[in-house]
Amino acid sequence: MPLLKVTDLHVRYGHIQGTNGVSFEVEAGETMALIGSNGAGKSSTLKAILGMVPIAGGLMEWEGGKINDVKPYNILRLGIGFSPEGRRVFPGLTVGENLKIGGYTRSTAEIQARMEQMFNYFPRLRERHKQDAGSLSGGEQQMLAIGRALMSYPRLFLLDEPSLGLAPIIVERIGEILLEIQATEKIAVILAEQNATWALGIASRAVILELGKNVAEGTSQELIQSPKIRSAYLGIE
Repeated sequence: MPLLKVTDLHVRYGHIQGTNGVSFEVEAGETMALIGSNGAGKSSTLKAILGMVPIAGGLMEWEGGKINDVKPYNILRLGIGFSPEGRRVFPGLTVGENLKIGGYTRSTAEIQARMEQMFNYFPRLRERHKQDAGSLSGGEQQMLAIGRALMSYPRLFLLDEPSLGLAPIIVERIGEILLEIQATEKIAVILAEQNATWALGIASRAVILELGKNVAEGTSQELIQSPKIRSAYLGIE
Protein backbone atom coordinates (compact mmCIF):
# COMPACT_ATOMS: atom_id res chain seq x y z
CA MET A 1 0.00 0.00 0.00
CA PRO A 2 1.43 3.42 -0.93
CA LEU A 3 1.91 6.03 1.76
CA LEU A 4 0.02 8.61 -0.34
CA LYS A 5 -2.18 8.02 -3.37
CA VAL A 6 -3.64 10.86 -5.45
CA THR A 7 -6.22 9.87 -8.08
CA ASP A 8 -7.72 12.17 -10.74
CA LEU A 9 -7.25 15.30 -8.64
CA HIS A 10 -9.13 18.40 -9.76
CA VAL A 11 -8.58 21.78 -8.11
CA ARG A 12 -10.33 24.93 -9.31
CA TYR A 13 -10.15 28.59 -8.31
CA GLY A 14 -13.46 29.89 -9.65
CA HIS A 15 -13.25 29.35 -13.41
CA ILE A 16 -9.49 28.74 -13.32
CA GLN A 17 -8.19 25.18 -13.24
CA GLY A 18 -5.36 24.49 -10.84
CA THR A 19 -5.19 20.78 -11.66
CA ASN A 20 -7.09 18.73 -14.21
CA GLY A 21 -6.76 15.08 -13.27
CA VAL A 22 -3.38 14.70 -11.56
CA SER A 23 -2.62 11.15 -10.37
CA PHE A 24 0.39 9.58 -8.65
CA GLU A 25 1.49 7.43 -5.73
CA VAL A 26 4.29 7.93 -3.21
CA GLU A 27 5.84 5.02 -1.34
CA ALA A 28 7.25 5.29 2.17
CA GLY A 29 10.83 6.54 2.10
CA GLU A 30 11.00 7.53 -1.57
CA THR A 31 11.71 10.94 -3.08
CA MET A 32 9.46 11.90 -5.99
CA ALA A 33 9.66 15.10 -8.04
CA LEU A 34 6.68 16.99 -9.45
CA ILE A 35 8.15 18.86 -12.40
CA GLY A 36 6.54 21.53 -14.54
CA SER A 37 6.58 25.17 -15.50
CA ASN A 38 4.83 27.92 -13.58
CA GLY A 39 1.09 27.20 -13.67
CA ALA A 40 1.50 23.48 -14.35
CA GLY A 41 -0.37 22.54 -11.18
CA LYS A 42 2.47 21.69 -8.81
CA SER A 43 1.55 24.08 -5.99
CA SER A 44 -2.17 23.35 -6.35
CA THR A 45 -1.44 19.65 -5.95
CA LEU A 46 0.57 20.19 -2.77
CA LYS A 47 -2.01 22.57 -1.31
CA ALA A 48 -4.77 20.04 -2.01
CA ILE A 49 -2.84 17.33 -0.17
CA LEU A 50 -2.46 19.71 2.76
CA GLY A 51 -6.16 20.60 2.82
CA MET A 52 -5.40 24.23 1.99
CA VAL A 53 -7.63 24.42 -1.10
CA PRO A 54 -11.02 22.79 -1.81
CA ILE A 55 -11.03 19.77 -4.10
CA ALA A 56 -13.40 19.82 -7.06
CA GLY A 57 -12.93 16.14 -7.83
CA GLY A 58 -10.74 13.11 -7.32
CA LEU A 59 -9.49 11.13 -4.36
CA MET A 60 -6.56 11.49 -1.98
CA GLU A 61 -5.64 8.61 0.32
CA TRP A 62 -3.16 8.41 3.19
CA GLU A 63 -2.27 4.81 3.99
CA GLY A 64 -5.53 3.74 2.35
CA GLY A 65 -7.79 6.22 4.16
CA LYS A 66 -9.50 9.13 2.40
CA ILE A 67 -8.16 12.56 3.37
CA ASN A 68 -10.05 14.80 0.93
CA ASP A 69 -11.80 16.76 3.68
CA VAL A 70 -9.20 16.63 6.44
CA LYS A 71 -8.25 20.05 7.86
CA PRO A 72 -4.64 21.29 7.52
CA TYR A 73 -3.84 21.03 11.25
CA ASN A 74 -4.94 17.38 11.21
CA ILE A 75 -2.95 16.72 8.02
CA LEU A 76 0.11 17.86 9.97
CA ARG A 77 -0.76 15.46 12.77
CA LEU A 78 -1.01 12.60 10.26
CA GLY A 79 2.67 13.14 9.51
CA ILE A 80 2.81 15.47 6.49
CA GLY A 81 5.18 18.46 6.64
CA PHE A 82 5.32 21.41 4.24
CA SER A 83 7.90 23.97 3.18
CA PRO A 84 6.06 26.54 1.02
CA GLU A 85 7.16 28.41 -2.07
CA GLY A 86 8.79 31.71 -1.17
CA ARG A 87 9.99 30.35 2.20
CA ARG A 88 7.52 32.44 4.28
CA VAL A 89 9.40 32.42 7.56
CA PHE A 90 8.18 34.64 10.40
CA PRO A 91 10.56 37.60 9.88
CA GLY A 92 10.05 39.21 13.29
CA LEU A 93 10.78 36.01 15.21
CA THR A 94 14.22 34.56 15.78
CA VAL A 95 15.52 31.46 14.02
CA GLY A 96 15.00 29.45 17.20
CA GLU A 97 11.44 30.71 17.63
CA ASN A 98 10.60 29.82 14.02
CA LEU A 99 11.85 26.29 14.59
CA LYS A 100 9.88 25.91 17.82
CA ILE A 101 6.68 26.92 16.00
CA GLY A 102 7.30 24.09 13.52
CA GLY A 103 7.34 21.61 16.38
CA TYR A 104 4.24 22.84 18.20
CA THR A 105 2.59 19.40 18.06
CA ARG A 106 5.53 17.88 19.95
CA SER A 107 6.62 17.84 23.58
CA THR A 108 9.21 20.27 24.92
CA ALA A 109 11.81 17.49 25.09
CA GLU A 110 11.11 16.44 21.50
CA ILE A 111 11.36 20.05 20.31
CA GLN A 112 14.76 20.52 21.95
CA ALA A 113 16.11 17.27 20.51
CA ARG A 114 14.73 18.06 17.06
CA MET A 115 16.21 21.57 17.08
CA GLU A 116 19.60 20.04 17.74
CA GLN A 117 19.10 17.77 14.73
CA MET A 118 18.18 20.77 12.57
CA PHE A 119 21.29 22.62 13.72
CA ASN A 120 23.35 19.58 12.73
CA TYR A 121 21.79 19.63 9.26
CA PHE A 122 22.08 23.41 8.99
CA PRO A 123 25.09 24.68 11.00
CA ARG A 124 24.40 28.21 9.75
CA LEU A 125 21.11 28.19 11.65
CA ARG A 126 22.93 27.36 14.87
CA GLU A 127 25.14 30.41 14.31
CA ARG A 128 22.07 32.56 13.64
CA HIS A 129 19.61 31.05 16.12
CA LYS A 130 19.12 34.31 18.05
CA GLN A 131 18.80 36.49 14.94
CA ASP A 132 15.46 37.57 13.53
CA ALA A 133 14.57 35.42 10.53
CA GLY A 134 13.98 38.54 8.44
CA SER A 135 17.69 39.39 8.68
CA LEU A 136 18.79 36.12 7.05
CA SER A 137 19.87 35.73 3.45
CA GLY A 138 17.53 34.01 0.98
CA GLY A 139 19.46 30.77 1.24
CA GLU A 140 19.43 30.86 5.03
CA GLN A 141 15.69 31.53 5.04
CA GLN A 142 15.17 28.50 2.80
CA MET A 143 17.19 26.37 5.18
CA LEU A 144 15.07 27.70 8.04
CA ALA A 145 11.83 26.95 6.18
CA ILE A 146 12.97 23.38 5.56
CA GLY A 147 14.09 22.98 9.17
CA ARG A 148 10.83 24.40 10.50
CA ALA A 149 8.80 21.91 8.43
CA LEU A 150 10.95 19.01 9.63
CA MET A 151 10.44 19.92 13.30
CA SER A 152 7.15 17.98 13.34
CA TYR A 153 8.93 14.70 12.46
CA PRO A 154 6.97 14.23 9.22
CA ARG A 155 6.75 10.91 7.41
CA LEU A 156 6.06 12.77 4.15
CA PHE A 157 7.77 16.08 3.43
CA LEU A 158 6.37 18.42 0.74
CA LEU A 159 8.71 21.06 -0.68
CA ASP A 160 7.41 23.72 -3.04
CA GLU A 161 10.05 25.31 -5.31
CA PRO A 162 12.94 25.26 -2.80
CA SER A 163 15.45 26.44 -5.44
CA LEU A 164 13.42 29.48 -6.51
CA GLY A 165 15.40 32.72 -6.52
CA LEU A 166 18.57 31.25 -5.03
CA ALA A 167 22.13 31.35 -6.37
CA PRO A 168 23.29 28.08 -8.02
CA ILE A 169 25.85 27.37 -5.28
CA ILE A 170 23.13 27.66 -2.61
CA VAL A 171 20.77 25.47 -4.65
CA GLU A 172 23.49 22.83 -4.89
CA ARG A 173 24.05 22.92 -1.14
CA ILE A 174 20.33 22.63 -0.38
CA GLY A 175 20.19 19.63 -2.71
CA GLU A 176 23.01 17.98 -0.77
CA ILE A 177 21.21 18.63 2.51
CA LEU A 178 17.95 17.18 1.17
CA LEU A 179 19.76 14.01 0.11
CA GLU A 180 21.36 13.78 3.56
CA ILE A 181 18.03 14.23 5.34
CA GLN A 182 16.31 11.66 3.16
CA ALA A 183 19.08 9.12 3.65
CA THR A 184 19.25 9.69 7.41
CA GLU A 185 15.55 9.81 8.24
CA LYS A 186 14.09 7.64 5.45
CA ILE A 187 11.13 9.98 5.06
CA ALA A 188 9.16 10.28 1.83
CA VAL A 189 9.61 13.53 -0.09
CA ILE A 190 7.60 15.26 -2.81
CA LEU A 191 9.75 17.91 -4.46
CA ALA A 192 7.77 20.36 -6.62
CA GLU A 193 10.20 22.13 -8.96
CA GLN A 194 10.60 24.06 -12.19
CA ASN A 195 14.33 23.30 -12.15
CA ALA A 196 13.93 19.87 -13.74
CA THR A 197 17.61 18.97 -14.02
CA TRP A 198 18.22 19.69 -10.34
CA ALA A 199 15.07 17.89 -9.21
CA LEU A 200 15.87 14.77 -11.23
CA GLY A 201 19.28 14.69 -9.60
CA ILE A 202 17.63 14.44 -6.17
CA ALA A 203 14.50 12.37 -6.79
CA SER A 204 14.43 8.69 -7.71
CA ARG A 205 11.22 9.14 -9.69
CA ALA A 206 9.30 12.04 -11.22
CA VAL A 207 5.91 13.05 -12.58
CA ILE A 208 5.87 15.83 -15.16
CA LEU A 209 2.84 18.12 -15.15
CA GLU A 210 1.56 20.41 -17.87
CA LEU A 211 -1.65 22.44 -17.68
CA GLY A 212 -2.69 20.51 -14.58
CA LYS A 213 -2.26 17.05 -16.09
CA ASN A 214 0.30 14.24 -16.01
CA VAL A 215 2.19 14.24 -19.30
CA ALA A 216 5.05 11.87 -18.37
CA GLU A 217 6.35 9.86 -15.46
CA GLY A 218 9.08 7.37 -14.72
CA THR A 219 12.37 6.97 -12.92
CA SER A 220 14.65 9.98 -13.03
CA GLN A 221 17.09 8.03 -15.18
CA GLU A 222 14.38 7.09 -17.70
CA LEU A 223 13.23 10.69 -18.00
CA ILE A 224 16.76 12.05 -18.34
CA GLN A 225 17.40 9.61 -21.19
CA SER A 226 14.17 10.44 -23.04
CA PRO A 227 14.87 12.71 -26.08
CA LYS A 228 11.42 14.30 -25.73
CA ILE A 229 11.90 15.11 -22.05
CA ARG A 230 15.46 16.30 -22.58
CA SER A 231 14.31 18.72 -25.26
CA ALA A 232 11.09 19.96 -23.68
CA TYR A 233 12.05 20.14 -20.00
CA LEU A 234 15.81 19.96 -19.65
CA GLY A 235 16.78 22.28 -22.50
CA ILE A 236 19.00 19.60 -24.05
CA GLU A 237 18.70 18.91 -27.77
